[in-house]
Amino acid sequence: MRAKNKKYFALAALILVAIVVAVTTFVKLKGNNKEEKTISSVEDLAGSSIGVQLGTTADIYVADEYEGDDAGTNVVRYNKGTDAIQALLQSKIDCVMIDEQPAKAYTAKNSSLSILDEAFTEEEYAFAISKDNSDLTAAINLALEELKADGTITSIINNYIGSEDEIGQTPYVKQDVSRENGKLVVATNATFPPYEYYENNSIVGIDIDIMQAVCDKLGYELVIEDMEFDSIITSIRTGKADVGAAGLTVTEDRQKNVDFTSSYTTAKQVVIVKSSDSDSSLSLSEKLYQNFIEDGRYNYLLTGLRNTLIITFFALIIGIVLGSLLAIVRTTHDRNGGLTLLNFFAKLYLTIIRGTPTMVQLLIIYYVVFSSVNVSKIFVAIIAFGLNSAAYVAEVVRSGIMSVDQGQFEAGRSLGLPYNKTMRLIILPQAFKNILPALGNEMITLLKETSISGYIGLMDLTKGSDIIRSVTYEALLPLTAVAIIYLLLVTILSALVSKLERSLRKNER
Repeated sequence: MRAKNKKYFALAALILVAIVVAVTTFVKLKGNNKEEKTISSVEDLAGSSIGVQLGTTADIYVADEYEGDDAGTNVVRYNKGTDAIQALLQSKIDCVMIDEQPAKAYTAKNSSLSILDEAFTEEEYAFAISKDNSDLTAAINLALEELKADGTITSIINNYIGSEDEIGQTPYVKQDVSRENGKLVVATNATFPPYEYYENNSIVGIDIDIMQAVCDKLGYELVIEDMEFDSIITSIRTGKADVGAAGLTVTEDRQKNVDFTSSYTTAKQVVIVKSSDSDSSLSLSEKLYQNFIEDGRYNYLLTGLRNTLIITFFALIIGIVLGSLLAIVRTTHDRNGGLTLLNFFAKLYLTIIRGTPTMVQLLIIYYVVFSSVNVSKIFVAIIAFGLNSAAYVAEVVRSGIMSVDQGQFEAGRSLGLPYNKTMRLIILPQAFKNILPALGNEMITLLKETSISGYIGLMDLTKGSDIIRSVTYEALLPLTAVAIIYLLLVTILSALVSKLERSLRKNER
């Protein structure tokens, strides 16, 4: 990148940070004027704004008990418990209902939060398994009984949430046993400490250790898949995962879709409220260390960046190749009236892809098209984004071909060139020059669209920042870092496209 471009990027990055800080400060000042509802007991929940994690039992309980009531209770649903906690810290909601142990973990790191003494309800946790896999359910139940009898489960739980003398003293150690039964894929949502969360770039927690102990008993190799909480049961039903382990409570609705093992622990639903308006006392340098250096958390962004670039590169290749073929089919039909059937399917493809959201396409390809095939999530993302990009590239290339004067095509045919050679040697090179800026825009759009890859549990840049936020409860720095990385990538891509355009113009002289 030229020195001039570097200056522009540095200036743009500084402006972005300044805007984010200014907006954040303004919103905080405005937020301080918001009249907050005081919640001192469960009886005060009516008429308040309650945050819950989407698809959890807290979501179910609050919806049944309060949503749509005469008091005007507002139920606000978040994809992650940490997002709800951040909203509470920013006074966007009045309280958060969540499981007791995660609540303790959240309040331990936030002195301005507290848990109401009164629990909302009590429940039991179990592991979810497909209804078509009753043999696995029976085997895991047997393993759980043995692990309860020999004290392993109690030891695992005490290692995380026991007394002060017990916490950290009895970590479960993976056993050296035969893994002749292959892999056991466990779906989880690693934003639920102490049951499942990230530590030192690995997913750990009570559920993870218990599942490792079960795998040691049954001869499986444990494979953990981190995904959105509301995708876990879908993954089990579609065969993407064998077991769901995410602090799952047995409910009637869930039992209609999956089976559950016997319970391995009990839990409570509690309410978290703000106890004070105190802000974090950490300095900027301390926050930078906490978000990126501590426990090597910058690796989440590096891994996400690598996956984002891989997906973008190969999806772009698919998009250009398939899009060009579709464009040729469309222009051939428009000019010559041939390829009627292919043109029909090409138009149908373009209508469907361009008329539906990219995220929906990604989920359909992952959960439906590849439901019975165990393939890499990166491969799934490449296919999904490649097919999506092809629909837009097709129209770009078609417009480029149509912009080339018809006389160019007739000149090639008059020289005795067949249709395919005329298109390849005369029309397409000229069309490519015309559409280069539009292709550059499509490449940039594709790069940014990959930020939804986290919905299938794939680690991309945005997912990396989500993991950091789930650990540090800090939103500004991780999201700003990701925004700057995307800005840098877009600036580099724009510079490369501009350089290629200048090079092509030189060849015209």
